[in-house]
Amino acid sequence: MSPGAGGAGGKRGGTRGGTGSRTQRTRRGTTAGEFSGRSLKKKVRTAKGRSTSSSRWLQRQLSDPYVEEAQRRGYRARSAFKLAQMDDKLRLIRRGARVVDLGAAPGSWSQLAVERAGADGHVVGIDLEEVEPLAGARFLVGDVRELEAAERLRSALAGPADLVMSDMAAAATGHGPTDHLRTMALVEAALDIAEALLAPGGAFVAKVLQGGTEAGLLARLKRGFKKVQHVKPPASRKDSAELYVVATGFRGAGADRDERPEPPAEDAPENAT
Repeated sequence: MSPGAGGAGGKRGGTRGGTGSRTQRTRRGTTAGEFSGRSLKKKVRTAKGRSTSSSRWLQRQLSDPYVEEAQRRGYRARSAFKLAQMDDKLRLIRRGARVVDLGAAPGSWSQLAVERAGADGHVVGIDLEEVEPLAGARFLVGDVRELEAAERLRSALAGPADLVMSDMAAAATGHGPTDHLRTMALVEAALDIAEALLAPGGAFVAKVLQGGTEAGLLARLKRGFKKVQHVKPPASRKDSAELYVVATGFRGAGADRDERPEPPAEDAPENAT
């Protein structure tokens, strides 16, 4: 994903930092969510001309068991484990589900959705960049902030969505409050699409940053969904500011949005273990 169709960050400028392109189907009981993620320490040999920050990044990649496991399983990025862990806990992707992946590049979340929705499922992604083809999924090129994005997705999906998911984050500026506001603008764009596409009972997942969801947006989620919570899956790095807002039980476009949802949103993030 690139900045805009999904912003940037978490994925490269929007992409979920890739690791290959092969799709691997596994049974739910043995998929990514059950991987323990124990760290495997590997030393990085210093290279002439390599910056300190570059060496630190490489050390983290080599020591990250999720990176190695993603490569082994053929996932395009380690972020597949984040979605897997949230799904293992919250059962977001059922067999035969219709799933929308916003800011889809490089396609790791779509891979996981195809794997778990099965042959009867429908997975459609959109990104500013072209996404490498993936069996069982369809990718569109476009900006989620444009008005026609929802209609294009609806047409490609051929029915209402059961899950709208977004791993989008704005490109980091180094200024925390600015990054937070820009990312929340992407979450709002994603929610606009979710409200247009979701079937009653559907779910919405989106990346936010530490500090959680803005009060106005959180109130909107509470009106539109029966349950709203913040989750930090184990695959999300401890030093990362990312969280995920997960809203389930969509009330539907014609529902009484003034009804108070039960149970209320959780203020503290829940680990998706």
